[in-house]
Amino acid sequence: MKQKKVKFAFFLDLEYAYKTLLRNKIRSLLTILGIVIGVGSVIATISIGQGASKAIQNSINSMGSNLLFVLPGSSSLGGIHRGFGMLPTLTLNDAYAIRKLPAVRTDSGMLNTTQQVIWRGNNWATLIDGANSTFTTIRSWSVAKGVFFDRRQVTSVSNVAVIGDTVATKLFGLMNPVGHVVLIHNIPFTVIGVLSAKGFNAFGRDRDDIVVIPITTMLEKIAGTTWVRAIAVSAISDKDTIRAQSEITALLRQRHHIPLHKPNDFFIRNLSEIAKTANSSADTFTILLGSIAAISLLVGGIGIMNIMLVSVTERTKEIGIRMTVGAKKKDILKQFLIESSVLSLFGGLLGVGCGIGLSDMISLLSPLKTIVTTEPVVISLVFSLAVGIFFGFYPAYKASRMNPAEALRYE
Repeated sequence: MKQKKVKFAFFLDLEYAYKTLLRNKIRSLLTILGIVIGVGSVIATISIGQGASKAIQNSINSMGSNLLFVLPGSSSLGGIHRGFGMLPTLTLNDAYAIRKLPAVRTDSGMLNTTQQVIWRGNNWATLIDGANSTFTTIRSWSVAKGVFFDRRQVTSVSNVAVIGDTVATKLFGLMNPVGHVVLIHNIPFTVIGVLSAKGFNAFGRDRDDIVVIPITTMLEKIAGTTWVRAIAVSAISDKDTIRAQSEITALLRQRHHIPLHKPNDFFIRNLSEIAKTANSSADTFTILLGSIAAISLLVGGIGIMNIMLVSVTERTKEIGIRMTVGAKKKDILKQFLIESSVLSLFGGLLGVGCGIGLSDMISLLSPLKTIVTTEPVVISLVFSLAVGIFFGFYPAYKASRMNPAEALRYE
C-alpha cells in the first residue's frame, strides 16, 4: 500500500512539474536549447562516423580483403629522395612472375589515365584502366552485359574495352553498348562488355566511371611505356596475405637485383591494413567531433541551473506555503529535481529528433549514408537526464533549505 502511495505521489510531482514548465513555454524552450543542440550534434556526428566506417568497410569488401597492391617504391638518387610511385620500377613481367608464387591466386598489372571516350556525337572524360584478364576476379567485379576480355586478347594487344555503368549511361543512354565502337586516344575500341554497377566509394568517387582495356594495349598504344603504375595481387585467402607479401618482397628484390643493404624499390600495401587505418581515423574524428558537441550539453546544463535558480527565487512564497502545510525538505528537493530532469530529458528527446533529422538530410544531400543506431541515442538521453539532475541539484537544495517563515514574508 505504501509503495502505491509513493508511486502516486511521484506521478503527481511529475504532473505538477510538467504544468509548471508549461506556464513559461518560451523560457523553457530557450533553457533547453543547449541540450537540444548538444544531443542533436552528438547523434549526427556519431551517425556520420558510423556511416563513413561502414562505407569504408563496404568499399574494402567489394574489392576483396585478401588484396595487395604493389607500388613503385621510394628511392634516393644523387641525394634526392623520391617517394613511392615517383620512380618507375615495376613492369608487366614482374606481374607475370608474381602470379606464379605459391601464396598468390592471381594478379594484374595496372596503369591508368584519364581520356576522352567518344561515340558518335557523345563524349565523356573518364578513367581508362589498363588491366589483365584477371581484373574481375581480383576486384570481385562481375560483368552485367557481354563479356570481359580474355588472356588471348591481352596477349594479342586487342582494341577491346569493357565500360562501367556510368560511362555506358553517359554515352549510350538506354542502348546496349556491346558491339559498338568508341574512340579512346583517337584509337577505335570495340565495347565487348559492361561492368555491373558498384556506385560511389567511401571517398565519394564514382567507381562506375571507368573503362577497362587490356594492359598490353594501354602500355603500347596509349601510354607508350613498359612500366606499370601498380600490380594488384589477390592472395589465396585472407590468412595468406602476409605470406604472399613476404614472397612478393623476396621475388622482386631478386628480380630487381637489390643488394641486402639497400632498401626496396617498391612498396606493398595490404588492403585490410588500409581498412584498419581508415576506420581508426574515422573513429578518432568521430570521437573528437562528438566531444566538441558534448560541450553544448554542459552549456545547456549551466543554462538549466541558472533558470532553476531564477525559478526558486520567483516561487519563494509558494515554497513557504508548501512547507507550512506539511511539505518536508525532501519533498521540495524532489520537486525541483523532477522539474530540472523533465526539462533536460525533454531537451534530449528534441535533440534526438533533430539529430536523426540532420542525419537523414546528410544522407539525402551527399553520397555518404549515415547510420543511426540505438546505442548513441540511449547514451545521449541518459547523459542529458544526468545533466539535468546534476545541474538541478543546487537550485533544488537551495529551495529545500529555505526557512518557511522568511519564505512567506518574501515579496
